Amino acid sequence: MTPILPGSTIGILGSGQLGRMLALEARRMGYRVHVFSPEPDSPAGQIADVEYVAEYTDTEAARDFASGVDVVTLEFENIAFEVAKAIEEVKPMRPRPEVLHTTQHRLREKTFLKNGGFPVTPFRRVTNEAELSAAIAELGLPCVLKTAGFGYDGKGQAKVNTAEEAATAFKSLGTDEAILEAFISFEKEISVVAARGLDGSFVPFVPVWNTHRHHILDVTLAPAPIPAELAKEAVDIAKGVMEALECVGVLCVEFFVTNDGKLLINELAPRPHNSGHWTIDACVTNQFEQQLRAVCAMPLGEATMNRPNAGMVNLLGDIWANGTPQWDLLLRDARLKLHLYGKAEARKGRKMGHVNIVGDTPAEVAGKALRVKNILGIEQ
Repeated sequence: MTPILPGSTIGILGSGQLGRMLALEARRMGYRVHVFSPEPDSPAGQIADVEYVAEYTDTEAARDFASGVDVVTLEFENIAFEVAKAIEEVKPMRPRPEVLHTTQHRLREKTFLKNGGFPVTPFRRVTNEAELSAAIAELGLPCVLKTAGFGYDGKGQAKVNTAEEAATAFKSLGTDEAILEAFISFEKEISVVAARGLDGSFVPFVPVWNTHRHHILDVTLAPAPIPAELAKEAVDIAKGVMEALECVGVLCVEFFVTNDGKLLINELAPRPHNSGHWTIDACVTNQFEQQLRAVCAMPLGEATMNRPNAGMVNLLGDIWANGTPQWDLLLRDARLKLHLYGKAEARKGRKMGHVNIVGDTPAEVAGKALRVKNILGIEQ
């Protein structure tokens, strides 16, 4: 296990805000950065030494990209498995392509988790309306119908309340393979972001509480207000998932906490995650540095929080509707940290940045999150 030392070149597959923050950490640590992007002047490309512009489906371009770096990692999992395999033939890819193959497809992911004995929502594979009707009869109503692959932030899914809605929902997905999941009445949504090294070492961040608006993450609060034994169980499950996947790097496990206090895995993301952005300003080692340490076969860092409580507020393009937000009013609070992603166009629902918060109590952080939303005109 030879470490990839600073001075080497990191290849980032994907060019959005996660790649940008990963590239910033790589720069700080002394690495060079090449980014694979489908378009120029991307958020990550603005930070990189080289922005390699090609489509994510271009296998030959991916091989050429890999030849110019020392290791390749992900910031975006909607990459064809064949492209990832082509990269791995040239240079190490971490996490390995098989992790990508499993987690980029909801049906494969849920099947993997179920077969591994991990807690998941009941689900059925659906390829036509007859199978959909049979699945509804087994799982009951309401339920949630999702595309089997390539979906995030609520895209590619629909809640089904009645049998009559089912056929319309299936057609609206525009796919020949879907997954039907039982509708879960839950108390809250939490997530665990954790890192696993090439040597099998495991370092988790504390579980966090996530609230969503229009299926997009709105606010994250750390640590999650859950019993200590439930927090430990969530971390143990995350560790088990990473070991079962043989995942090297950072992975996020999203959970539902049911009304009776049980955990069910909702989704996996084999990369730094939106619900881990607070770690940039609140932890000894943030999630992006952990990703770099892991994929470069370096020792993992300490994930301890610098302050007892922290949080994050997502900034979507909606708040630019009336012009540039008043950042000066926001930053009058010396404990707020503004992170913008360098995106040229602000669109409704587009992730443009986030604000990190640190504090001494949960109430202080929650209050500051509310103040951020009020100053910026974010819908409550």
